[in-house]
Amino acid sequence: MNKIILQTGLLVFFFSIIYFTQRGLALEKILLNSFVVFIILTSMLSILAIGIIKAINKNSLNKLSDYSEHLAGKSKNE
Repeated sequence: MNKIILQTGLLVFFFSIIYFTQRGLALEKILLNSFVVFIILTSMLSILAIGIIKAINKNSLNKLSDYSEHLAGKSKNE
């Protein structure tokens, strides 16, 4: 998952270099702006991935506890 996020961030980094180069900015400004875009995007994608993974884990644990209750013969109707 981290590798996918990093590669997506690098792709956007290089696209932003192309974008800022076409706007005619100075080299330092291009690299700084592209790096800021890379850091912000990578951080946001990491936070989103952590949230999704936690939601999946919580959902699977709830399903596992439901299955174990039904296998043990503990039912809500009993």
